[in-house]
Amino acid sequence: MTFIIFDIEATCWMNANSGMVQEIIELGACKLDMFGDVEETFSRFIKPVMHPDLSVYCKELTGIRQEDVSRAKTFPIVIEDFKDWIDVDNEIFTLCAWGHFDKKMIFNDSRLHGLDTDWLQNYINLKEQYQSFKKIRNSLGLMTVLDKENIAFTGKHHRATSDALNLAKIFVRYLDDWQI
Repeated sequence: MTFIIFDIEATCWMNANSGMVQEIIELGACKLDMFGDVEETFSRFIKPVMHPDLSVYCKELTGIRQEDVSRAKTFPIVIEDFKDWIDVDNEIFTLCAWGHFDKKMIFNDSRLHGLDTDWLQNYINLKEQYQSFKKIRNSLGLMTVLDKENIAFTGKHHRATSDALNLAKIFVRYLDDWQI
């Protein structure tokens, strides 16, 4: 069993109700073996096609530069690279993220580009499960949980690979508690 802990960053605007369609601009992940050891990481920028120019708000929130996404490959190419990295045809894997947003965005971008989404079936929402076994009613962000668990954040918050690697620390701490 392989666990793929992943995170995405998406286009965003100061006014969340702007009506603009969000697209993934960064995908980061780490691959953990059944013992919770990080085997390797995946990190790619993605060129948005609906709204190719990042908002000032998005650049400031994520630290992602316009050049990073302008030079990147589009979603269909990056997601195929990601699926190859996971080895979806040969590997027994479970996708893991903090909440529904990351999976929803991959699903939405896949639909936007007419791509298959069947490989997204083996997914667990770590946020939902964490809050359930900790008996927490309020929605908690990744940084809050890391602080609550006395786990130091490393890297840059709102960057996909950093967030995925920090989420992996929580995942490993409760390795036997997740319902796979």
